[in-house]
Amino acid sequence: MLAAAAALLPPAAAAGAATGLERAAAALEEGPVYVDPRASDQLSDTQADALERKIENADKPVFVAVLPANSDFPPDNLLRNLRTEVGITGVYAIRLGDGFDAAADRTVLSNQAVDNITTAVKATPVDAETQLNNFVDQALAQARGTAPASWNSSAADEGVPVGGLVTLGAVLAAGGAGAYALSRRSRRRREEEEQAALEKVRVVVDEDITAFGEELDRLDFHPGEPGATDAMRSDYEKALDSYDRAKTRMAAARRPDDVREVTEALEDGRFALAVLAARRAGFKEGELPERRPPCFFDPRHGPSAQDVPWTPAGGAARDVPVCAADAARLAEGEDPVIRTVDTPYGRRPYWEAGPAYGPWAGGYFGGGILPGLLIGTMLGSAMSGPAHGGDFGGFEGGDTSGGDFFSGDFGGGDFGGGGGFDGGGGF
Repeated sequence: MLAAAAALLPPAAAAGAATGLERAAAALEEGPVYVDPRASDQLSDTQADALERKIENADKPVFVAVLPANSDFPPDNLLRNLRTEVGITGVYAIRLGDGFDAAADRTVLSNQAVDNITTAVKATPVDAETQLNNFVDQALAQARGTAPASWNSSAADEGVPVGGLVTLGAVLAAGGAGAYALSRRSRRRREEEEQAALEKVRVVVDEDITAFGEELDRLDFHPGEPGATDAMRSDYEKALDSYDRAKTRMAAARRPDDVREVTEALEDGRFALAVLAARRAGFKEGELPERRPPCFFDPRHGPSAQDVPWTPAGGAARDVPVCAADAARLAEGEDPVIRTVDTPYGRRPYWEAGPAYGPWAGGYFGGGILPGLLIGTMLGSAMSGPAHGGDFGGFEGGDTSGGDFFSGDFGGGDFGGGGGFDGGGGF
C-alpha cells in the first residue's frame, strides 16, 4: 500500500529525504528480501525472487537485506538499527558489501543458534546467493513464529490505478481490513501451535506429577510418628505444598511457557523430600544435602549428587549434574537411564524432542545452567534468552513491536564495533 500511495505523489515528494536504511526497512515491511540497487551485482532480481519465495513459502519471519558497503550503511549497530526501523520481530540477515552478519529476537531464534549459523556460513567466503541461501535454509528450519501479515498484503500494492485520493482511500481501507483478517488468522495459527505444543508436553508433565505423588506415598512419613521433629514436618509440608502447586499450575496452564512453573514446583518438592529423608536417616544440619540441580538424564531421579563429564552422540563433551545411580553407571561404562519422550521419529531423549520441551527443562534447571548442558542439541538450539524456556510470551515472531524491544534480547550479531561484517571467519 505504501508503494501505491507513493505513486500518487509528485516524484520529488515520493523520493523525499529517506535514508538508505529507511528505504530498506520500508521494503522489508512488505517482503522478506531487499536488494539495494547499488548492490544489485551481489544478488540478481531472479536470485532475490527465488530467495523471497523460499521464505514466504516457509511462512517464517526471516528478513534479508543486501546493501552496499558505503556511508549510507555504517556497520556500527546496523542490524539493531534495521530491526528498529522495520519494527517486526524476526531473524535479520545483512550482506554488507562482501561481509555478512545476522541477529534475531530471542522469541524467534536463540542468540546461540544465530551465532552458530552465522559462524558456519561465514567460515568460507562465498558469493551472496550461496551464503544467503545457506543462512536462510538453516534459519527457516529453526525459527519460531510466522511471517508478518504485512507481507501477505503487499501483492495489492501493484497495479493500483491513479484514480484520485478517494479511490486510494477505499483501497487502503480494504487493504487495512484484509491485513487485519490476515493478522487474526496468523495469531490464531500461532495459538493453535501453542496448544499443540502444550498438549505434547502435558503428557510428560503429568507423568512427572504422578511420579512425585508416588514418591510421597513411598516415603510413608506421618507428622505424628515417633521421632518426627518440627524440621521434618516443615520439610514434609513443603513437599506437599509443592505437589499441590504443581497440580494446580498444570490444570491452569494455557501456554507452553506455563509449564515452567510446574516443573519448578516439582523440583522444589523433590529437594524437600531429599532433606526430609536425610533428617530421618539421622543427618545433622551441617550434613544435610545441598541444593543442586536435578539429574540431567531424568529429573525424576531427584537432586544430582555430582557433576560428571558426558558427551552426547555427535556432540562436544560437557559436565552434567547426575544422580548417584547414573554416576555409577557412567563410571562402569554403562549408559545412564535417560528420560525419553514421544516424537514423530519414536521415543527420543527429551533434548532431541524440539522446542516444546524448553519450558519443561527450564523449570527444572533454571536459566543459568541450562545453556551449557544443552549445547549442540536440538533443544539447545531452540532455547532463547536468559530464561531458556522457549518463551512464548510478549512479542512473537512476525509481531509488530516497533522499537519496543530490549537490545539484550536481540542478539547474534557483532554489534557496536561493526566487526561482524568481515566477510568470513566468524567473530
